[in-house]
Amino acid sequence: MIKTAVIGYGLSAKTFHLPFILLQPELELVAISSSQPELRLDYPDIKHYQNADELIRLSDAELVVITSPNDSHYPLAKQALLAGKHVLVEKPFVLTEAEGRELFELAEQQQRQLFVYHNRRFDGDFLTLQQLLESGELGAIRYFESHFDRFRPVPRQRWRELQGEGTGILYDLGPHLIDQAIALFGAPAALTARCRALRQGSDTVDYFHLMLHYADKEVVLHSSPFCALPTTRFILQGDVGCYHKTGLDPQEDALRAGQKPVGAQWGLEPQTMYGVVANADGQKTYPTLAGNYQLFYQQLVAALQHGKTSPVSATEALQGIRLIELALQSQQRGRTVEF
Repeated sequence: MIKTAVIGYGLSAKTFHLPFILLQPELELVAISSSQPELRLDYPDIKHYQNADELIRLSDAELVVITSPNDSHYPLAKQALLAGKHVLVEKPFVLTEAEGRELFELAEQQQRQLFVYHNRRFDGDFLTLQQLLESGELGAIRYFESHFDRFRPVPRQRWRELQGEGTGILYDLGPHLIDQAIALFGAPAALTARCRALRQGSDTVDYFHLMLHYADKEVVLHSSPFCALPTTRFILQGDVGCYHKTGLDPQEDALRAGQKPVGAQWGLEPQTMYGVVANADGQKTYPTLAGNYQLFYQQLVAALQHGKTSPVSATEALQGIRLIELALQSQQRGRTVEF
């Protein structure tokens, strides 16, 4: 058993980590750090710490999962690695490529493993995209568009939407879309970006439109807070056909509603949500594969216990942060920047 501790008890911990840690037989949840009073009611048998520093110094956890605010990821991951613990960090991994590179070098020095949490690689629609690419059914891919839109026209008073280091939608939803693009196509040659605060009273970036330039294709990553209709999720276009998908993977809503990620129906979309493949002969409904975030933790355990490949490589994690930095540079300079 791998003794596991979680730093933070917000949405990320409650929704995207604890349900899967508890279901993973090789992991033993031993500690959580948070000042939230409901923690003791929800997990009365787990060791509680008031803050992350105490957890890292005093707990016997072998793996520490960091779900705290973005600007704390680097210092807490560094502290945990220096304490001889394996570390899993929520997205965004860190705020700069330099911070990320330092942490991976430190993990190697400490002979510990450092993981970056990109659960959206295990969305059903993204797994379906990968299946389509592997099949070659669409031919050579020339254009890909990925959206994560919402209808939130009024800013909220929460740290993600307040001015500060690592806040704003580019650091919140951007890592998902960027990592998926990297997983599909690798890093681009260059990037052109618009990253703006479009909502009245917004203190940080709430809209982005990134154009990733490859030698043989174009990729667009987009997020807007003004989308009241069912959002376009993916558009994948090749020289033989295209795929169009709307709506979001159902796992997050199910987890927020308190459902446990178990059973044959977990991660399955209703048929009305399936995407469409079209070519010169017409179009057809294309079933969406079942999503399963548990696969991330299964791969993490395999990496720790059996030396298997990490769910997200160090190179991919660093490329993702670098692209966020370049997107902000592109916005500031008003031009395309090379990767």
